[in-house]
Amino acid sequence: QVQLVESGGGLVQPGGSLRLSCAASGFIFSDQYMAWYRQAPGKEREFVASITIGGRVNYGSSAKGRFAISRDNAKNTVYLQMNNLEPEDTAVYYCNARNVFTDKNDWGKGTLVTVSS
Repeated sequence: QVQLVESGGGLVQPGGSLRLSCAASGFIFSDQYMAWYRQAPGKEREFVASITIGGRVNYGSSAKGRFAISRDNAKNTVYLQMNNLEPEDTAVYYCNARNVFTDKNDWGKGTLVTVSS
């Protein structure tokens, strides 16, 4: 059974940092593109960042220059380092895995990030 479990969310002041983690199990991690998405209240889910098996990264416009995605294939974990957070970054952050062979998508349940003073 595939499981993606996000952690690391919480309340942070504007300008602060958080590191999100997504622990994966139930599939071959090295067969997955990994990504982070987010959904703010009343808005559609938005792409944040992705990383290929080989480590190539891509970022959404809101994340460029402030966020960094990484993965540890030995730990079956993907990370999202978020710096210089803004109130507009407040959202539920979701981990996504997409199988490179089958295109099967799996999602975590999300972790809430609140940026507020």
